[in-house]
Amino acid sequence: MGATDPVPTVGRARGHWRGRLLQFEFVAGATLTGVLGGLVLFSGILFPGGGEAIDLAARLTPPLQSAKHILGTDPLGRDILERVIIGGRISFTVGVLSALGAVVLGTLIGLVSGYYRGLWDVFLMRFADVQLALPFILLAITVIAIVGPGLDKVIALMIVSQWVQYARLVRGSVLSLREREFVQAARGYGLPDVKIIFGHILPNALGPLIILLTLNVANNILLESSLTFLGLGVDPQIPSWGGMLSEGRNYVQTAWWVTVFPGLAIMLTVLGLNLLGDWLRDQLDPLGQTSK
Repeated sequence: MGATDPVPTVGRARGHWRGRLLQFEFVAGATLTGVLGGLVLFSGILFPGGGEAIDLAARLTPPLQSAKHILGTDPLGRDILERVIIGGRISFTVGVLSALGAVVLGTLIGLVSGYYRGLWDVFLMRFADVQLALPFILLAITVIAIVGPGLDKVIALMIVSQWVQYARLVRGSVLSLREREFVQAARGYGLPDVKIIFGHILPNALGPLIILLTLNVANNILLESSLTFLGLGVDPQIPSWGGMLSEGRNYVQTAWWVTVFPGLAIMLTVLGLNLLGDWLRDQLDPLGQTSK
């Protein structure tokens, strides 16, 4: 092969993706999310006791003062490290399931609204406007006061409050895509609407959906922690980051570690997911890149 021969296409593609995967947003985001997610995923194996072991003799032990309790203990002598890792199961579960539920519901509504337009579009988008007018906290307080707190209620509330974002995003994409040549050709071949929508339109609208999904998982982790902190989330007896923050707020001045470490776990998880979301936006929307 001569010195002036072009670089093979496969080599260029590999080098291009290698450069993308070495970007700061991906490396930092994947590391933070991967490490924290892995610890939470295997928390049941790492800490079979569930973080509920009480040792009143070791209550409020500061960090690094005991080899048994590296991050210290809470007012009941429970290990902070165990409870932070185990508590992440609630936050990750709520964040992922609520975002997935919202993206499925919102995507279906957006596809129907944008493709069929007419009365379907008017009815569904006016319903979306009503949904947007309801403050989430007010809705959460009202619903939980009636049906009571619980993990399933929190997930359902987030799905109901967030499907509109996906519906509007998908509807906008569908309104543009439905007039494109490849969709018109599919109609000309006589393909049914279901195959056109899910086989031709939806795959071309996935990019923005994936970006929004990643960012909403991070946002939902914050929302769950906030609701639990206010007493509107999961059962206080179940370890969770929001619950730990609520339990430790009376000890901020005397035992800072009780609130700092669960707060740090929330911050690092949200930071990692937001970095991944920024990286995905740069890859899937080159015209709107925010990083080099």
